Amino acid sequence: MPRYLARRVGQALLVVAGVVVLTFAVMRLVPGDPAVAFAGPKATPEQLAQARARFGLDEPVPAQFLAYVRDLFTGDWGVSLRTRQPVRDDLYQAFPASLELVGAALVLAVAAGVPLGVLAARFRTRLPDLGVRVGSMLAVSVPVFWLALTLQLVFAGNLGWFPVAGEYDASLDTTSPLTLWTNITIVDALITGNWPIFTSTLRHLVLPALVVAAYPAGVIAQMTRAALIEEAGQDHARMERALGFGETAVLTRFALRPALNPVLSLIALVFAYSIVNGFLVEAVFNWPGLGRYAAESIRSLDTPAIAGVTLLVALVYVLANLVVDVLQGFVDPRARRR
Repeated sequence: MPRYLARRVGQALLVVAGVVVLTFAVMRLVPGDPAVAFAGPKATPEQLAQARARFGLDEPVPAQFLAYVRDLFTGDWGVSLRTRQPVRDDLYQAFPASLELVGAALVLAVAAGVPLGVLAARFRTRLPDLGVRVGSMLAVSVPVFWLALTLQLVFAGNLGWFPVAGEYDASLDTTSPLTLWTNITIVDALITGNWPIFTSTLRHLVLPALVVAAYPAGVIAQMTRAALIEEAGQDHARMERALGFGETAVLTRFALRPALNPVLSLIALVFAYSIVNGFLVEAVFNWPGLGRYAAESIRSLDTPAIAGVTLLVALVYVLANLVVDVLQGFVDPRARRR
């Protein structure tokens, strides 16, 4: 296990190094002059020179890259050209809301996808299997913006069951102000016992979480079904049937655990994908997360902020894969030999 962990950590560090090079290239290849964006279009040549010196743009490219790497290691992710605040502070404000949305969506996706995959494998080639496969294909294929607008129209506009946009009712900031601990609203509300904001956040979270959960739920259901069918054909499954275990017991008690190995890898992939996919959902539901921050940064050609968002999403993806690799090593010892 220690060798397995060391190998996985080394691979993760190589990926992070590649991401750092990529984000630096993004900052240099995006059209526009960051000094002009920071100082303003009416800045004097002296002000532009000061801005270039502040961001190190007057240095050779290798020196700029070394300074960029040094700043990353010291926690300096640059200064946003739009907000004039450190990018790290902006991301600290925006990322928890995205994490809240994606976390809720993945809970829904796993809670729906794994049981549906088991159901489809248990009744393979029969009506439940057909229903799960058709439903999962629709969930994977439907455009996320269309699903978001449809849910808004039906459940918020026509039925009035859920709010149409926002993270919680803004009037509660006056009547029930929230004390921040983690910057994740629903967690902070639960910790501090702020039930008005907790219930309001839950109601606001339902529709966008369902939209973000659609794709991963469909993929998880398909992967669980395929992995269970493969495990059900192994020698150990045939022996368990010979010992008198029913098909349901074979699938749930014996085949499900090894079948979850590829599902865990898939969850890591869809987690990072859901963060990026959630950008559009955040725009439709006016959710105050990374999506809105990234969209505003792109509109204003805020290259440090764009690079910061890119780096953060990539780091989350690498970390999620590393966690899943470690879990796989514990769940299935065969994974340690890969």
